[in-house]
Amino acid sequence: MADEFIRAVEDGVRLSKRIYFGKDRSITPPKPIEPMIKSSSSQSLLPTALMVYAVIPDPVVVDNPDIPSYQPHVHGRCDPPALIPLQMNGIEVEVDCVLDTAVVKMSGSWRVHCVMGSRKCQLRVAIPMGEEGSILGIEVEVPEKSYFSKLVAIDDNDMEKVPKYEDGGFLKPHIFIFTIPEVDGGSNLSITVRWSQKLSYQDGEFTLTVPYSFPEFVTPVGKKMSKKEKIRLDVNAGPGTEVLCKTISHPLKELRRHGEKLSFLYDTEVLTWSSSDFVFTYGASSSLSGSVILQSPMKFDIDQREMFCISLFAGSKQNKKVFRKEVIFVVDISESMRGKPLEGTKNALASALSKLDQGDSFNVIAFNDEVHLFSVSMEPGTKKAIDKVTEWMSMNMIAQGGTNILLPLNQALEMISNTHKCTPVIFLITDGAVENERNICDVMKSQLTNQGSISPRLYTFGIGSFCNHYFLRMLATIGRGCYDASSDADSIEVRMKGFFTRTFYTILANISINNLDNLDLDDLEVYPSCIPDLLLESPLIISGRYRGDFPSTIQLEGLLADMSNFSIDLKVQEAKDIPLDKILAKQQIDLYTAQAWFSESKALEEKIVKLSMQNSVISEYTRMILLETNKTTDSAENGMGKKGTTDSAEKKKKKQVSKESDYEKIIVLRNFGFGFGNLIATVENTPPGSDEVKLPDPGELFVQAASNCCGKMCDHCCCMCCIQMCSRLNDQCAIVFIQFCGALSCLGCYYCCELCCGSGR
Repeated sequence: MADEFIRAVEDGVRLSKRIYFGKDRSITPPKPIEPMIKSSSSQSLLPTALMVYAVIPDPVVVDNPDIPSYQPHVHGRCDPPALIPLQMNGIEVEVDCVLDTAVVKMSGSWRVHCVMGSRKCQLRVAIPMGEEGSILGIEVEVPEKSYFSKLVAIDDNDMEKVPKYEDGGFLKPHIFIFTIPEVDGGSNLSITVRWSQKLSYQDGEFTLTVPYSFPEFVTPVGKKMSKKEKIRLDVNAGPGTEVLCKTISHPLKELRRHGEKLSFLYDTEVLTWSSSDFVFTYGASSSLSGSVILQSPMKFDIDQREMFCISLFAGSKQNKKVFRKEVIFVVDISESMRGKPLEGTKNALASALSKLDQGDSFNVIAFNDEVHLFSVSMEPGTKKAIDKVTEWMSMNMIAQGGTNILLPLNQALEMISNTHKCTPVIFLITDGAVENERNICDVMKSQLTNQGSISPRLYTFGIGSFCNHYFLRMLATIGRGCYDASSDADSIEVRMKGFFTRTFYTILANISINNLDNLDLDDLEVYPSCIPDLLLESPLIISGRYRGDFPSTIQLEGLLADMSNFSIDLKVQEAKDIPLDKILAKQQIDLYTAQAWFSESKALEEKIVKLSMQNSVISEYTRMILLETNKTTDSAENGMGKKGTTDSAEKKKKKQVSKESDYEKIIVLRNFGFGFGNLIATVENTPPGSDEVKLPDPGELFVQAASNCCGKMCDHCCCMCCIQMCSRLNDQCAIVFIQFCGALSCLGCYYCCELCCGSGR
């Protein structure tokens, strides 16, 4: 889908040359693509900030809506439809950074500058997000209509009664796109989107990166037009933490500073829009530190228990000793891994093996229907052994066969069951689902609890949408490890390298909250239930709910790399200004979903739905929809009370947004989740990405609307009705009707012959 999108934008940029702006300059297209650098130049046409495109199936409609000009006639249509980037009139960003999460709100205004005033076009919106981005909300304002997003349960019966149009999808794992129905040429529109994303953490410093790089051709025509950028940034690193600013990409002005809380503002007129992402890096603490935050639930919260959040940060790597590692990579080499998935995996493995330290040991187990071992025992992490395993991977890791996960996991556990003074780690990498996944979880749970002082850790990585990502997340939770995934074949290598980098270096193991079970707390829930290790390049966030009196200080205990005991006392503080429920909602929903899959609990699924809708975080059991409202109709209806007044009951009814049937149209955005695996696709060795959904053609919404209309008509018609209608037709009408049906039949026969015999010509 990304390649098709790039070609459509290339066509759109070429079409934009037709637009005449009088004495003003025309849109400056990108530099010509040279043959040697075509690939990299084409990738630059992917959106790197919030963008809006006019969807142009018929190039005849392309013209300046203000200054109509003579245009040579263009024959044919654009297939796929061309995408012309709209000129942007303003952009505003608000970012709240709390602990390891950022909530971003981006608002902008655009003008449909490339379509005749008498014509309409659809608009495609692209939303690039940061690390592990998750859409929270969408609002669109056009001259006569408005759209806003809402979450609904997938099995909501009311949704079946309303005409709806499915749209949207991921262009890339971090770029979400959706379509706005027809908008008049020359119209102005405004869009506001909200999403959450993770902050990257390295050497004791957090880095916020917001996609904020706009191409030159979205700059409005005319030197006198106002172009204003505004960025507001609030940082809250947690109680008792001093924030030290490191890197700032844009000239922010510090508004206020109060310990761990900082506020910045960037507000200026610009000649051209920003050509670089907004980056802000700050240090929280150079030493191992943490905090405990308490917060009471809001009135509308479905869970009225008190909330707590424990955060632990490794600090800078200076003078930090990491655990010696015994690592086994368990890699899926089934037929579906052929091509980019397996090649990217092997490259990432080679990079990870090269980072092994003196004293580390490793092994590689490749599996399909059978198990293929690099060595029958653990190998030292020497250059000679790494060169040998690299050669072995190129010769033996060939994609073929099916998928059997339990057998290689059992063999890996046997190899590292008697390790001492190190962290035994198993990395499981797969793109498929298997039938005995719950049994695998049970087996791993029983075996890992019977290990020594440091039980083996399970880190899982899922590729594509056919594997059960919640099975992999559950395995990682049981094994006190981490989970990550890549849905895009082009990003597998980069994503997996980052995963290995974050999880390779453990500085504190066997973490526990001292005497937590003995505290005077009722209905206590902690997630994740098995506390993972503290990693050098990944902060540890533990949260939960409780009833009762939380102590003023808690003690965390753990095991250091030299096998000595470690403890830290953390002061408990209440923080009313930190939206803990919003920050922790995604982590909680993901863990609940894995638990609901494992336990097959319908009650937990219902709880996930309520939690998802309450915090606007999409889950596997909810869908995001766009509700369309007609401003003209609403304003006319609201003004039709007696003597110019509006009935209060009617006004109150109009303001309710709980019933989707009150709206003219519902655009159902495609499911954002990974799902629970696809056994059939795994058995058939279908490669990842084969289920990629193409964006609908501009006429698809019309076809769907027509089919809905015909469906409704058929619901109200029967054979007897048709007979009675035909009996009332006069002879001439009957002849015309028969000829018309005959012509349709001939076309159907011709199409059938085309399908059956066309390939043999």
